[in-house]
Amino acid sequence: MHLHILGICGTFMGGIAALAREQGHIVTGCDAQTYPPMSTQLETLGIGLTSGYDAEQLDIVARDADIFVIGNALSRGNSLVEAILERNLPYTSGPQWLAEQVLRAPTPQGARHVLAVAGTHGKTTTASMLAWVLDCAGLRPGFLIGGVPAGFQVSARLTDSPFFVIEADEYDTAFFDKRSKFVHYRPRTAILNNLEFDHADIFADLAAIETQFHHLVRTVPSGGRLIVNSESEALQRVLARGAWSEIEYFGDSFFDDGAVSPEWGLQEGAAAAEFRIVTPDGAEKKLSLPSLGRMNAMNALAAIAAARHAGVGIDEVLAALARFPGVARRLELRGQARGVAVYDDFAHHPTAIAATLEALRGRIGSSRLIAVLEPRSNTMKLGTMKAALPASLREADAVYCYAANLSWGAAAALAPLGEKARTFDALPALLDALVADTRAGDHVLIMSNGGFGGIHQKLLAALAG
Repeated sequence: MHLHILGICGTFMGGIAALAREQGHIVTGCDAQTYPPMSTQLETLGIGLTSGYDAEQLDIVARDADIFVIGNALSRGNSLVEAILERNLPYTSGPQWLAEQVLRAPTPQGARHVLAVAGTHGKTTTASMLAWVLDCAGLRPGFLIGGVPAGFQVSARLTDSPFFVIEADEYDTAFFDKRSKFVHYRPRTAILNNLEFDHADIFADLAAIETQFHHLVRTVPSGGRLIVNSESEALQRVLARGAWSEIEYFGDSFFDDGAVSPEWGLQEGAAAAEFRIVTPDGAEKKLSLPSLGRMNAMNALAAIAAARHAGVGIDEVLAALARFPGVARRLELRGQARGVAVYDDFAHHPTAIAATLEALRGRIGSSRLIAVLEPRSNTMKLGTMKAALPASLREADAVYCYAANLSWGAAAALAPLGEKARTFDALPALLDALVADTRAGDHVLIMSNGGFGGIHQKLLAALAG
């Protein structure tokens, strides 16, 4: 079969391409821009890439395509989409193709056991932890993750194992299917990691997202298991609508004065990466993580519970997590120059920004911490979260905000931070100011869900020069 994938350079659609190629299909694709690292990964797999969405592709690279897989970044009015519709060519979405061709396809050991990781924050890290643990246990899971786990160096792989780990995104499926992606996956193990308002471009409010999460809950079989953050009131509202599966809670706070008691408990440790956990049978265990911060400990606790549902012993899980190599762009140290450490992180929601800064602060102590932020997500561009930004940046000693292409005034929004916050409309000016202001011993945390103009390497190069 020949698949032509529209939007192929996105992490999810690039993962679809990799899985299809592993199945032996012919795969081609296009994107508005083809760029590394995804373009490099795809070309290594022998996947032909076309830049742009010209309809002429239908008569050239895609003339023999059996199916067009359309990413959710594409909408009506796109020239290639319009041509596909006009010619009545077969098309599907990435989540639907994945569900039909991979997740519901039998393996030599029987039906797939899908382990889905949903939540506003921590999906990529938790899914990476879970895949790593299952792999260390010899279960060789397949996976599709919205990032690149350092232990695998790829975002997706297909194996003959019945276990498959999927990052379960609540964003919509496609222009022709406005349900959340995760309703297609039908997991046996579903992690509900947390739930806050996000994606203001497609959801009117938190209640609308809760409805989609309940659609996911409805797909888990009665013999399956929901692994739920006990600290989330939004998730409690989701489950109050009905739940038909086993439920295990994790966390160290109780909703409504103890109405929900977590089976998997988390207790603070003495260091940023050391915690104690309490298992469902009451045993206390030490959790050591290379990854920093309480949010990562909560991610790990969710992964522990899911791995136990897959049959991995608790001590084996903890030993694997102690060796977890991390995920690209999650508090990743990109390098040091002139005594300045430069980190990259995907954080783009105030909660994630605050958690990332707190985690790094726990490691560096009183050293100067400089936050460099690009509010780039659709929600951020709309200004929905601007009021929460100052509080989320409180751990930073200085804040540099790249304000180009925003529909709201970043300087006014960050005014509560006083002189420690500066905004820039031009990236070169921001970079020059950063180079001039940094000094040996500083830690610079760069946060964006995009490439941010390659600022990480530019900063390191400028400092070294």
